[in-house]
Amino acid sequence: MRTYKVAAIQTDTQNNKQENLKKAACRIKEAAGEGAKLVCFPEEMNLMGRNIGEGGGAEEIPGYTSLFLAEQARKYGVYIHGGSFREQIAGDRRFGNTSILLDPQGEIVAKYRKIHLFDACLPDGTVCEESKRICPGNQIVMADTELGKLGFTICYDLRFPELFRKLALEGAQVIFVPANFTSPTGSAHWEVLLRARAIENGCYIIAAGQTGKKPKYESYGNSMIIDPWGKVLSRASDEEGVVYGEIDLDYLEEVRRQIPSLKNRREQVYAEPVKINQ
Repeated sequence: MRTYKVAAIQTDTQNNKQENLKKAACRIKEAAGEGAKLVCFPEEMNLMGRNIGEGGGAEEIPGYTSLFLAEQARKYGVYIHGGSFREQIAGDRRFGNTSILLDPQGEIVAKYRKIHLFDACLPDGTVCEESKRICPGNQIVMADTELGKLGFTICYDLRFPELFRKLALEGAQVIFVPANFTSPTGSAHWEVLLRARAIENGCYIIAAGQTGKKPKYESYGNSMIIDPWGKVLSRASDEEGVVYGEIDLDYLEEVRRQIPSLKNRREQVYAEPVKINQ
C-alpha cells in the first residue's frame, strides 16, 4: 500500500481506565469511518494517575488494554498504534512505558518499550527521576508491514536524534512519537523537534499527544502529522479530537532522492573525535 490515510487521536486521559478506553473506541470508529487505515494514540492513552475504574494499573501484554484494542482493530479492520501504557514487568517493581502495534486481525505485530527516561534536576530544584518508576527498554523496534516500515519512539525519545537516524538507516518510512509533553516544553520545543526529525530523516512523523489538565501539570496537545519535507499536514489544538493525514511512500522516495542526506553520510569521519591542540 503506497498511499493511505492515517489518524492521530488526541486524548485527555484521566484516572478511569474503563472510561478512557470507551472514549478511545469512539475515536477509532470515527477514524475508521473517515477511511483511516492506521489509527494512532498518545503516550499513557489508557490511564493517568491511580485507576478508579476497572482494569487495574500496570498490565501484562496481552492484557486488559491490548485485548480491548485488538478487538477494535478486528472490528474496524484497521491497524492501531496503541500510543503507550504501563506494562507490568516480571521481577521488577517498576513498569514499562510500552507501545504496541496491532494489525487488522488484532495480532500484536510489534512492541516497543520507551528507551530514554527523564532523570533531571530542574532549575527550581524539582528532581524528576523517571527511572525510579519506569523500567527502560533497550531495543530499537521497527515493524515491516503492508503500510511500510514503521519505527517506534515515545515522547522524551524525541530529544535523541540518534534513535531516529538509526531507525531511518534501517529503512523506517513512518515514525511514531506518542507523547505527553507539558505546556511549557511543548510550546517551546514540540513542533521544531518533530519537524527536524522528519526533515533529517526524510520520513513521516505521526505524533499523537495528550492534552488537558493532569494532577501536576497541563499537557500541550497539538498532535501533528508531518511529511518528509517537514510540512505539517495536520495539527490539533488543545482539545480532544482526531487529525488526519495521507502517507505517500512514493513522495517519500522523491524527497529522499532530492535531498539524499542518508546516502551522503560519512561514517568513517564520525568515528573519531576531533582532537584540538591546546
